[in-house]
Amino acid sequence: MTAQVLAWPGPVAAARPRGSISDLLAFAASVVMLLVYAQPWAIFLPDQGVSDTGSAIERAAFFPMYAVGLGLIATRPMAALKGLAGQPFLIVLLAIVAASTTWSIAPDETSRRVVALVMTTVCGVALGARWRWPALVEVLATAFAVLSVVSLILGALLPTYGRMSEIFPGAWRGLWVEKNAFGGMMTFGVLIFATAGLLNPRRAPIWWPMALLDLALLLLSTSKTSLVALVLGLAVLGFVLLARRGGAIAVLAVYAAVVGLSTLAAGVYLAPDVFFTLLGKDATLTGRTKIWSAIARLIQDRPWTGYGYAAVWTDTSGWGPLAWIIKWAGFKPQHAHNSWLEQWLGLGVFGLAAWALYYLTTLFRAIWAVFATRGALLALPFLIVFTLMSLTESMALIYNDLRWVIFVALSIRLAAPEPAL
Repeated sequence: MTAQVLAWPGPVAAARPRGSISDLLAFAASVVMLLVYAQPWAIFLPDQGVSDTGSAIERAAFFPMYAVGLGLIATRPMAALKGLAGQPFLIVLLAIVAASTTWSIAPDETSRRVVALVMTTVCGVALGARWRWPALVEVLATAFAVLSVVSLILGALLPTYGRMSEIFPGAWRGLWVEKNAFGGMMTFGVLIFATAGLLNPRRAPIWWPMALLDLALLLLSTSKTSLVALVLGLAVLGFVLLARRGGAIAVLAVYAAVVGLSTLAAGVYLAPDVFFTLLGKDATLTGRTKIWSAIARLIQDRPWTGYGYAAVWTDTSGWGPLAWIIKWAGFKPQHAHNSWLEQWLGLGVFGLAAWALYYLTTLFRAIWAVFATRGALLALPFLIVFTLMSLTESMALIYNDLRWVIFVALSIRLAAPEPAL
């Protein structure tokens, strides 16, 4: 392996200045697109953005962003095609999602949401194809900087909006509906800002203080799960930094990573109560195991096809799968609280397999990137944190969702055979 591949990113490796008007406009459009996908208006809408009014406002806000995504792809069409060619399972997954309209229990809802998911994915493809790693990280960092500063203002000056008042009173939630969602976003923010500082040394004095701000906001959210995820993400970031130095240090880093992951897995298996305590959860993971048990019973009835993409959780028939989940779980959940069960419930075995192959392809590319590209500084920590959070939250294949846009963008960037502008 050449020294150039493993060289530490110094000033020479900083992002090339975006001097042209077209680049500046594309950068601004990318940031605005990410801000909209964060849905910062949710806490100001009736019923926290889940009412019919909220849905109408959201649809109106996202249509222009779909156009922005298509416009960004139009500036680098070949890069987008090459990225998609490198992620064939993403295409297969979207095809299965579209096909699920034919067997969905709510075909009208599924067909509408399929369009939203495809266009959300297009926006992720656009970001991954349009920007090289240093610039892509700064696009993400700029968007998260806006979200973080506004969240700080809301929490400090407008606590009615920025803090929780009923459940977990006083916990900060920023621009999000509840504290765990806020904490999760701040976890990603810390990793993004840290990576931006490493890949763009000239602007490190901006990004490192922002990383500290997001760390403070995460602590104010009191989300233990997010804090554990951040510790894991920072550990992975440290591993990537050491592994990229090459030689004996890289060997020791790989050895330490293997031992550390094995020890963690053994600890969770042998002492799950300690793990739950660290997460601030009980043995049922705050009722999630009841949801999972109910979903498993429903999957037995339609294991191959599922019930259709995004068709279960808004079913109002009173006799469909959601009614049974409510009966067996004892409350009404908003989603499966597990990205893997979510795909199986909605898309069946083939949809689950397509998601697994897409996820594993992206993860393996991120691991390989540790020794091939500086993009691993963000890609691998993000994917590891995403993996941990996806075990208790539905984060994969979610339409109009910032986390899905970022996941797709990183996967396309990892699959790109050559740098894009």
